[in-house]
Amino acid sequence: MKATVVVRPKQGILDPQGEAVQGSLRHLGFAVDAARIGRVVDLDVEAADAADVRAQVERMCEQLLANPLIESYEIDLQENGA
Repeated sequence: MKATVVVRPKQGILDPQGEAVQGSLRHLGFAVDAARIGRVVDLDVEAADAADVRAQVERMCEQLLANPLIESYEIDLQENGA
C-alpha cells in the first residue's frame, strides 16, 4: 500500500522559508497572504491491511519523519496501482 505523508510547521511556529517565499511572491506581484513550506514523503508499506499501514506510518512520523513539537503531519493511503 502507498502512503503519502505531508509534514509542515504547526500554525504559530516560525516558518522562515515560508516567509521568504511569501515575500518573493509578493515582490513579483502576486497577492499572497501566507505561505507554509513543508515536505512530502512517499512510502510503499507492506502490511496486512490499511489499519496496520496507518498505524505503522503514524509510528514512523512520531519517531522520525516529523518533530511533533513543531510540525504537524497528514497521512493519505492508496492501494498500490491506484
